[in-house]
Amino acid sequence: MAIFQKDGAWYIDYYVDGRRRRERIGCNRKLAETVLSKRKVQIAEGKFLDVRKTPAAKFEEFAADYLKFSVTNKRSWQRDQASIKHLKAAFGGKRFSQITPLAIEQYKARRKDEARPATVNREIACLKHMFTKAVEWGKARENPAKKVKLLRENNQRLRYLTSGQTEELIAVCTPHLKPILITALNTGMRKGEILKLKWEDVHLIRGIILVKDSKNSEWREIPINETLRETLENLPRRSLYVFCNETSKPIRSIRTAFEHSLKRAGIRDFHFHDLRHTFASNLVMAGVDLATVKELLGHKSIEMTMRYSHLSPSHKRQAVERLVNQMDTNMDTSLRLVDKALA
Repeated sequence: MAIFQKDGAWYIDYYVDGRRRRERIGCNRKLAETVLSKRKVQIAEGKFLDVRKTPAAKFEEFAADYLKFSVTNKRSWQRDQASIKHLKAAFGGKRFSQITPLAIEQYKARRKDEARPATVNREIACLKHMFTKAVEWGKARENPAKKVKLLRENNQRLRYLTSGQTEELIAVCTPHLKPILITALNTGMRKGEILKLKWEDVHLIRGIILVKDSKNSEWREIPINETLRETLENLPRRSLYVFCNETSKPIRSIRTAFEHSLKRAGIRDFHFHDLRHTFASNLVMAGVDLATVKELLGHKSIEMTMRYSHLSPSHKRQAVERLVNQMDTNMDTSLRLVDKALA
């Protein structure tokens, strides 16, 4: 809340239920201060003029209801769960009317120093959708997060394994992790798609894996090569799921095993999703066209495929060397033609 002077008149500036309001009081500063104090009291008592009242929901109370909605309706509910954990730490105890665009901007600035831009953006996006539902459900009057811009992201992560690193990682990983890594490296499937894979979707005779539970909810077929076929044929069929533990329960998490394997292999700054990068890079370096890579990865646009289809430095050097060789060949041909003309 504040007072300010403009064109000789005094104004008061304040927020009601997250909405900014300004009033022109007149040429008397003392009167403006008095009116502003009165507005503070009216807002605190919930008696401000004839403002339409909405339920005074606290953030953490609504967050619990929103998570129930997310689990039922969103595939990304686990991402929402992680985002809300941080949002509650910042806005817990506050009512929706107290969460202003400025408060969200301050949260964004603080989180930017703690997490990657992509992580902060997911949290802000979650908050925006929470307010959208709150307005729909009559818990808030407007969405202050709508006015907050997301951070610029750099999604071009150029990280993948060389053939030597791939062999070393497979050699040192635990027995239950090995077939999962081989599947990732030979299909480009996401971790969630692999861990949810069922035997009914593995067609060894036809030589394809049918991915039903994909990120974009569209089915796709991935051919099974000989390396993957041998791996799958040697797996015991303990349950409906392909990858299970010794008690026949599907494997839910491989984080610890994967991190330990990376450490033993001496590989740093590498994520499981980078195995998908490795798959795409190897395809492109083998001469596979981008349209086919796009189809195998299940991307909606070729722009998304370009992110994964980067080439290794050695492959680029080979391409440049071929150019040099071609130029030398052209030069030799030109010299022979000159010699022939002069003869």
